Order: sequence, then structure tokens, then C-alpha cells
Amino acid sequence: MSVASDTFVEFVDQLTAALDDHDATGDDLAARLHFSRHHFDRMIRSVAGEPPRALRRRILLERAAYRMITTRAPLIDIAVEAGYGSHEAFTRAFSKAYGVPPRVWRKQPGRTQIAAPSGVHFHPPASLRLPARDKVTSMELMTTMIEHHLWLTGEMVRVAGRLTDEQLDQPIVLDVDDDEQTIRSLLSRLIGQLGMWNAALASRDYDWSLEDHESLASMRRRLDVDGPAYLAHVRDVVANDRLDDTFVDALCDPPEVFTYGGMIAHVLTFAAHRRTLVALAFGRHGVDELGWGDPMLWVARSA
Repeated sequence: MSVASDTFVEFVDQLTAALDDHDATGDDLAARLHFSRHHFDRMIRSVAGEPPRALRRRILLERAAYRMITTRAPLIDIAVEAGYGSHEAFTRAFSKAYGVPPRVWRKQPGRTQIAAPSGVHFHPPASLRLPARDKVTSMELMTTMIEHHLWLTGEMVRVAGRLTDEQLDQPIVLDVDDDEQTIRSLLSRLIGQLGMWNAALASRDYDWSLEDHESLASMRRRLDVDGPAYLAHVRDVVANDRLDDTFVDALCDPPEVFTYGGMIAHVLTFAAHRRTLVALAFGRHGVDELGWGDPMLWVARSA
């Protein structure tokens, strides 16, 4: 890395540690890294595409946006935390960055990150995030999933060594949260999982009542909408190398921060479990047209 790049990384570290030090000036930040203010500003701008002061203001606004959807703190408190001396000044700055006043945005929140050439953003709960130096590709994600599978299988075999033969050979009765699982409920949840994550990515609520004894016709309609929408999200993330990017799922209580890659792996993992249960149930009813729904066979036929 160049001197400017190394300095920029140090600057981000310093900024993370002193994000709430609103008395720190540009001269102070430059001095901490042993540069003159003029030289320091030029180096940071050359790497980040924006001067240090503008970058810091943007980060504080992103944190303010995160606070607005994850807390009930009054806007004036959030404004002061972001370094603004008045509600009016905060409203002007926020409106310029997000297109709407903070009071309006809080009711209908969108993406917390503000577009920036450096790719440096506020990373909840209290740090900054530099762009990954090595981007995760779709193939690397699949490799990671296989590595996880091998590790977890090995761990399960190790833990099974603590059991007796009788325990190892005891039939498994599924009991998930005391809910009775049926072909209907599993299929509805498979589709609902897509709708749930589509809602999370759009910062809107998901209507769980849709899965209450849902008809097959309703499932088809929802799949026609939520299936392509979720696939579009995945294609966009993979095409733009954003698997390591994070987003806030405000639907969780408390809100959680996930990576896009982690979310996709989560969907694939639990979908595989539910599909297997459905395949077993179909078999008990003499319906074996789909077999196990093995993706290996599907990919081979597509090729």
C-alpha cells in the first residue's frame, strides 16, 4: 500500500476512536498522524475522494440515521450526538444528504449509508467499516459454505461420541417451537422466507398472518412476486461484489446487522432443511416425481 493509503487507514482508526470528540479540529487529527493540515487534507482527499471534515460529517449522519431506526431517542438528542448545535442545522444537513427531513425519514427509513467514493461507512453498533481489500466472489461464498458444512459435520461426529448406541439409534421426532409442521406450513414458510428478507432489505414490516393456513393459490401469487424480487437482490449483490456489505435489519428486536453474503447463506441453509422435510412428506404420500430436489441434478440438466 502507498503512504497515502496507509495514512488513510490510520485516519479511519483515529476517527473511529474519536468520533464523539466534537472539539477535535482538522489540525488536531493531522497532528495525531504527524502531518501538516494542508498535506494531511490532500492525502485523505486523494484516497477518499472527500476531505477529512466532510467524511467525518457524513459518518456522523449515517450513525444518526442508524440511531433513528434502532432507538426512540428524540431527534434533538440524536442531533447533538452527531455534533450539531441545533435541530435546524441537523435538519438541513440530514435533508441534503438523504433527500427528506429526519422526521419524515424516521417514519419511512431507507438505506442508512450515504454514497461515497471511499466506501467507508458507519458500521453498527459503533465503528467504521473500510471496504474489503479482497472481495468475496460468488464462488468463494459457495466454498465457504462447503467449508462450514465439513466443519459442522465433524463437530457433530465428535459430539455424538458422548452418546450411547441406544441414543444414537433412537428415532428423531421433530419438535420446532412446539409448532406442528405440515407440507402446507413448510411451503408457506419457504415462500415467506423470501418475502421476509425482501421486507428487511426494504426496511418495511413483514405480514406474518399471510402464512396462517395459506392456500396454494396464495402461495403461487406470492412466489411470483417475492421470488423474482429476492433473485434480483442476489444478482445485484453478486454482480457488484457486495457480498461483504452490511445492512441493518430493523425488523429484528433489537435490530441486527447482517452481511448480504451471510443472509444468502442463511436462506439457502434453512430452505434446504425445509425442502428436505417436504420431500420426505411427499414420499410418504407416494409422490416421488421431484425426488430429493437435488440441486446437483438440476444444475446438470440446465447445463
